[in-house]
Amino acid sequence: MQNNNQGKKPENGRSNLPFIIIAVALLLLLIFGSRIMQLFNSVGQEEVTYDTFLTAVEKNDVEQVEIGDTYISYLLRADAQEKVRTIYYTARLPGVELNDVVAALQSNHVEFAGILEDDDTSSLLFSWIILPLIFFVGMMLLMRVIANRSGGGGMGGIGGIGKSKAKVYMEKETGVTFRDVAGQDEAKESLVEIIDFLHNPKKYTAIGAKLPKGALLVGSPGTGKTLLAKAVAGEAHVPFFSISGSDFVEMFVGVGASRVRDLFKEAAKVAPAIIFIDEIDAIGRSRDSRFGGNDEREQTLNQLLAEIDGFDSSKGVVILAATNRPEILDKALLRAGRFDRRIVVDRPNLEGRYQTLLVHTRNIHLAEDVDLRKIAQATAGAVGADLANLVNEAALRAVRMGRQAVNQQDLLTSFETVIAGTEKKGTVLTDIEKRIVAYHEVGHALVAALRKHSQPVSKITIVPHTSGTLGYTMQMPEEEKYLDSKEDLMVQLQMLLGGRAAEQLVFGIQTTGASNDIQRATDLARKMVTQFGMSDQIGLMALSTVSNEYLDNQAYMDCAQTTAAEADAEIRKLLNESYDKAKTLLRDNRALLDEISLYLLQKETITGDELMAYVNADSAEKEKLKGADSTDKE
Repeated sequence: MQNNNQGKKPENGRSNLPFIIIAVALLLLLIFGSRIMQLFNSVGQEEVTYDTFLTAVEKNDVEQVEIGDTYISYLLRADAQEKVRTIYYTARLPGVELNDVVAALQSNHVEFAGILEDDDTSSLLFSWIILPLIFFVGMMLLMRVIANRSGGGGMGGIGGIGKSKAKVYMEKETGVTFRDVAGQDEAKESLVEIIDFLHNPKKYTAIGAKLPKGALLVGSPGTGKTLLAKAVAGEAHVPFFSISGSDFVEMFVGVGASRVRDLFKEAAKVAPAIIFIDEIDAIGRSRDSRFGGNDEREQTLNQLLAEIDGFDSSKGVVILAATNRPEILDKALLRAGRFDRRIVVDRPNLEGRYQTLLVHTRNIHLAEDVDLRKIAQATAGAVGADLANLVNEAALRAVRMGRQAVNQQDLLTSFETVIAGTEKKGTVLTDIEKRIVAYHEVGHALVAALRKHSQPVSKITIVPHTSGTLGYTMQMPEEEKYLDSKEDLMVQLQMLLGGRAAEQLVFGIQTTGASNDIQRATDLARKMVTQFGMSDQIGLMALSTVSNEYLDNQAYMDCAQTTAAEADAEIRKLLNESYDKAKTLLRDNRALLDEISLYLLQKETITGDELMAYVNADSAEKEKLKGADSTDKE
């Protein structure tokens, strides 16, 4: 569906083409005015040196001379037959007497005259009267064109600058329906109700219900907010206006407000309709003037608020908006009666990830060994965009390997590629570096295998990857967890610090390979102290505030400096305790640490099953030894 105003003539029925032609001609006259005056005067000018003037006089080439206070101008006899004559001029030399110049002119029978001052009346008239008049008339004509185009709306005319940039979809032109959206059942349920209201309004008005004016889609990047909006377009079978928040804002003040008016005007003409504003935080930011404001953005927001209040929801116009920064939106925008419904598009759970993988693999040839539930289990915390990328990487890998279908290994490898990058085959580690990396990674894995409340290890590798890691230990949760106890988090700290503990225990050194582990452990310990209330010293007190919940989820300290110092001491205490426990655990199982590290050095990559085979075999041998000891005592 195209904009209904496109191709229309002005309401007064007259064409704007003559005005445009006249305005352009006047502006060209303004630009090239000096050249035009020169043509009218049929005279050119050229500056020469004083000796050139004297030489021309001596040769009797000069026809006429004018002597001013500071200059001398003359015409040549040779130019008399030319259509455009040239006036030559030179500066008067201070040391040369005027009588000598006059005598030379009289001896050569040259006409000369003196002038008291430079009185270029035509140039003065053109510069101060004609040019401003041309500019004024041209601007008046252009403003008339603008007024005709916009119907008196000011900025709405020239080039369509004030027109809405919204893309309009009809019925299923987006090619996306709710069948293509998985893992967001609650969000779809809320949107289905809005669509049903548009199709069957009498069913709701019979009981006195009103159609919500707006719904705000909130969630992390990649969770599918825009995809949900496109699915609404595919399911609604009504005009769907889609526009980004940044499309409203221009460098000219008033353009955004004009576009908002035009958008709602067009939607009202074809109601029932849906308006979708993506990244609404671009124009909906809170109006805070403490550090200065943006007049264009604030005017656009004010106009949006007025338009939402101005239309009648019974006409069937619904506004959808999406953002991942709801905390910065203006409170007036979020109040009831504007955006009545807030729909959270959250990260999918285990079943949601499985359904999402089914959607993304619908057109992918899969081998018989593919188990999408295991992939969903391994990708905890992934959003829809991550899963789509994972499936696409797996398909590309299958093509590179010369296969016609994607197998389970392709999916697992692509998942590792997303989190750790591809293998760096050109990186060659020294023998001592490989031993340190092997013990480091086995230190992580062995702590995880020997502690309760820990996620099982699925893979250990010492192959360098492009993300900068020289190796990594991958854990795969057995089930979806939404709560973690203090014991669970303490085990995570021990596992993260197990690599540094192995380095110190075996080699007596500290390397840079533990930098990321220490950073993650410190972040986890800080959350335990400042957010989770898991410190005996601090107690049940929140010391930090989380901002940008759906972006970086960064926490900022909100307490006194002395309290922050106490929190740092508690964080250090948690880390030191976890490090000591990990080191003690590895020291007690030093033989097992050496055996698994040697095995990892030989194979470079081992699975979690191979790791547990070592751990379980060692436990069984210990039980046999215990049984033998008890028999001897008897």
